[in-house]
Amino acid sequence: MIVPFVATGIIIACTILVCSYRAIFGPGTFNRIVAANVIGTKAIVLLVIVGYIIERPHFVDVALMYAAIAFIGTIIIAKYAERGELCSP
Repeated sequence: MIVPFVATGIIIACTILVCSYRAIFGPGTFNRIVAANVIGTKAIVLLVIVGYIIERPHFVDVALMYAAIAFIGTIIIAKYAERGELCSP
């Protein structure tokens, strides 16, 4: 019963590598930001799958905290990329 989850985890890890190529060699800043956000989302799903495989339900809590931090980080980076500053005086 664990085999489909392991296979899904391997596929997600491979797609993270594809997204990391886009984050490094992306054509623009916003494409790189979106690629980093997609990597974060896939990492969250991978955390939940690994938590299920090794029977650690508290990985879901770690994934939720990582999701909140990744979301806030993406908003901050996008705001800085658009305006060139984080706070206006």
